[in-house]
Amino acid sequence: MKDVLHRYLQTSREALVWKLEGLPERELRLPRTPTGTNLLGLVKHMANVEAGYFCATFGRPCPAPDELVEESAFDTDPQADFYALATESSAGIVDLYRRVWAAADATIAALPLDAPGEVPWWPEERRAVTLGQVMVHVLTDLTRHAGHADILREEIDGSAGLRAASSNVPAGVDWPAYVAKLTALADGA
Repeated sequence: MKDVLHRYLQTSREALVWKLEGLPERELRLPRTPTGTNLLGLVKHMANVEAGYFCATFGRPCPAPDELVEESAFDTDPQADFYALATESSAGIVDLYRRVWAAADATIAALPLDAPGEVPWWPEERRAVTLGQVMVHVLTDLTRHAGHADILREEIDGSAGLRAASSNVPAGVDWPAYVAKLTALADGA
């Protein structure tokens, strides 16, 4: 089971990072929703999520803690890990995420699924967790954000799907006609 969870985790990480490929810094940072969601911020957020859950929760080493968002930053900005600062580059954030996921992978490899951990920012009655619970929790969060990134990227340049080489989006579809069909259905509702 651990191998299955890990494989899905890795596939989702790669899908999220792929959504940044080939875009200029401005496109990566530009808020695309009323709540400011942006592609680079999603990757920065997941770097911080994986560091917290796979490193801190299990007392494991984490790379470059000075590059992660400090816990105190959330007191003044609850979205502090959802955007890149002017001093941060997309290459730097992607590199940080890759280093964090290597540390997370080391935790996953070293511990059994029932290894105990503690999530200090959760309510006291829920803080005690296992590696298996954390893997499911992070996988859920990551796939949600990879889905966000998929939609944002499709809106930018039409790139969609799970991988650049195999999008898993049906080929040969007349997308404008399909959208017109759905629009007509919506208009008739």
